[in-house]
Amino acid sequence: MSRSVGAFLLTAALSLGASVPAAASAAGPAERVYRDGVVFAASNLNSNAAAIAIRDGRVIYVGSNQGVETLVDATTTVVDLKGRFVMPGLIDGHMHALDAGAELLACNLGYESLTVVELQDRVRKCLARSGSTNPDAWLEVVSWFQESMRPAGVKTSRATLDALATTRPIIVRSSFGHTALVNTPALRLAKITAATRDPAGGKIWRDASGEPTGLIEDAALQVFNSLMPKRTAEQNMLAATAALRAMSRQGVTSFLDPAAPDQDMVVFAADDIAAFAAVRRNGGLTARAHFAPSIESADAADPLAAVARVVALAKRYDEGAIVRAPGITVRNAKLFLDGVIAAPAFTGAMRAPYLINAGTAAAPRWVPGPSSGPAVYFPAPALASILEQLGRSGIDPHMHADGDGSVHAALDGIEALRKSLPTADIRPAIAHNEIVDPADLPRYKQLGAVPVLSFQWGKPASDTLGQKNFLGAARMRILEPSGLLAAAGARIAFGSDWPVDRLDEWFAFKVGVTRTNAPDAPAEYRGRLGDDPGLSREAVLRAATINAAYELHEDDVTGSLEVGKLADLIVLDRNPLTVPAEDIANTQVLETVVGGVVVYEAAEARL
Repeated sequence: MSRSVGAFLLTAALSLGASVPAAASAAGPAERVYRDGVVFAASNLNSNAAAIAIRDGRVIYVGSNQGVETLVDATTTVVDLKGRFVMPGLIDGHMHALDAGAELLACNLGYESLTVVELQDRVRKCLARSGSTNPDAWLEVVSWFQESMRPAGVKTSRATLDALATTRPIIVRSSFGHTALVNTPALRLAKITAATRDPAGGKIWRDASGEPTGLIEDAALQVFNSLMPKRTAEQNMLAATAALRAMSRQGVTSFLDPAAPDQDMVVFAADDIAAFAAVRRNGGLTARAHFAPSIESADAADPLAAVARVVALAKRYDEGAIVRAPGITVRNAKLFLDGVIAAPAFTGAMRAPYLINAGTAAAPRWVPGPSSGPAVYFPAPALASILEQLGRSGIDPHMHADGDGSVHAALDGIEALRKSLPTADIRPAIAHNEIVDPADLPRYKQLGAVPVLSFQWGKPASDTLGQKNFLGAARMRILEPSGLLAAAGARIAFGSDWPVDRLDEWFAFKVGVTRTNAPDAPAEYRGRLGDDPGLSREAVLRAATINAAYELHEDDVTGSLEVGKLADLIVLDRNPLTVPAEDIANTQVLETVVGGVVVYEAAEARL
């Protein structure tokens, strides 16, 4: 089907309303038909549809079982859904795909809650499994859930790893991606001593005598990344393939991979995009891949040069219009405005200070402390200038903002962007938004800012309830404000932030609705988080379909099941709109389709 025909059919669909008859879908049979199902179209059309027809990778019909019959002949593959649920493929608006794939293949702690002894035992086993006899060979350990160490409040330091009696340098990376624990050999190789200054946007934790403890934050990690051996092109292809395999099982058909804290621009371009481009050349790209290279805080001195580097990467890698076969775009830029609000980092930029205990452990008295976290990583004039230059270049900014101070700065930057380019179709996104000043909630809608939220964080857990003393009751009531943002009219998009958490989109959706942890969570993590009302089931699904498609500038061709759009869809084993809310987390994807091609089919449930 030509693009002009597809555009005509889409226009016809919009004018005809709820269901598009076969006559409006061009002559000829469908290649594939789904019927007798429950269709969630993620649009205002086809609210009662039961059937979908596909030809040439596009949807040519959405409507009734009876209406689709005219598109079926002997060449058509007909799938009887038997009442199963069909919806657009999931669009994950914020994940670190190559890193996640590499972690699937690495020494992985699995986000588990560990004691110090258990942590040491797991790392010791990884040392043994690696089989390396090189005393200087790095061991990288990933998916460390630092905030869930047991017992609560337990401290780790380089002594934790030095006890393993190895001369090999070890780095244990927190799943949040902003913190790592290293041993003494690693510090020695990095030449970090008591005299080493904290870099801009980073922190080296120190003991009472000023010696580094082995805990490293944000920009201070870069020296370790420069010392570690880089993954080979072959290893990166294996990582990309592993990530794509995991995505297809979850129903992800499009994703944005923004630069992670430990990636510099050159490495990001050479590794992440090149790896997925290589997979695509081999015919293995099973999801639409979007990338956001990083603009660093050091670039504030020369915004034009920083934006020029992003534009150069876009010219090199962006493949143009989104078509049937999954491709690659570079139309976003990542900016870190702060770190994380979680203890013990406290690198999220806040509008009011973190609290400290001015009493004793037995009789605590929590009062405002001296720190509100770091200053926002970009001064306001530099941020406004960079956003304007990105807008003029057709690049959407994607800003990491965890604390309400950085969120406020991001919104101020977007306001300046809108004033400079009032008619430009720029879709700025703010990722995370874990704390938002209530006064800033209506600004998202007013400014067309897209909050990209990781719904799974909005539950009682060690990383949220562990904040209550440091944030205080008022801020805890509005932690992870998805429902408050929705009530203020924000267009919410979903981003898993994988591998910060394991890739479990359906658990995240369940949390988005219920604000509760898993039923088997420890007793201290039962109940709802805060006063936020959460989201409706439909709002959660729209966040991961049409809203995320809008964020990524692909809502004209994906994100909803409408005539003329690309056939990116998934079939589920249950209806997440009607099952008990807790059961949403148990949803299984039976089939994932991208551009009309089945890229995943559950072996245990052939359709």
